[in-house]
Amino acid sequence: MSGHSKWATTKHKKAVIDAKRGKLFAKLIKNIEVAARMGGVDIEGNPTLYDAIQKAKKQSVPNKNIDSAVKRGGGLEAGGADYETIMYEGYGPNGVAVLIECLTDNRNRAASEVRVAMTRNGGSMADPGSVSYLFNRKGVVIVPKGELSEDDVLGAVLDAGAEEVNDLGESFEVLSEATDLVAVRTALQDAGIDYDSADANFVPTMQVELDEEGAKKIFKLIDALEDSDDVQNVFANFDVSDEVMEKVDA
Repeated sequence: MSGHSKWATTKHKKAVIDAKRGKLFAKLIKNIEVAARMGGVDIEGNPTLYDAIQKAKKQSVPNKNIDSAVKRGGGLEAGGADYETIMYEGYGPNGVAVLIECLTDNRNRAASEVRVAMTRNGGSMADPGSVSYLFNRKGVVIVPKGELSEDDVLGAVLDAGAEEVNDLGESFEVLSEATDLVAVRTALQDAGIDYDSADANFVPTMQVELDEEGAKKIFKLIDALEDSDDVQNVFANFDVSDEVMEKVDA
């Protein structure tokens, strides 16, 4: 989920102890399986697989589950499903643009679950292309702060193609072109800087500012969408101030 980055970070922490942990594991495993199928099982030659495995390890997915997913994806072990990526577009409450990325082996089920989640939570589906133009595909690396300053991170990634470093409170967000994601992630590793995740995400070009009521509605919608096993990611163009975020958290 990305939109308001601090919300994403809060969510990231909660996910580790969340009742939805099993769901999170399943989605991370699916990512690994698909990455191995698309680019092969060699981690050195498949950066997408490398990042998918790193992300799973950060969330404490057991190594045996990771290894099995790689083997299934690479056709070395039976049981792999034929997943396809489908993007759905829509509008949430307050006119917030929503992009829903599904990874599914059943297109009809995915479409039905997305539609139900949207209509039950104040959203509506939109035609392909009517929302996606409000987003750009970007490389997004989340770096935990620890003892690091913004300058430390910027210094490590500037020559690798990073466009900006944003302070999210307890972590930094490094944005780049999606094509520079591997270079940025590698530059951080070379500088000895740990990172939580490295993904090619859809980042909004403009944002809708929400009040407490609006924030609660959009979070409810996103939770309903993410509850579907077929939904991998939800991207939305809202922003929530720190003050509103504190009220929602309370």
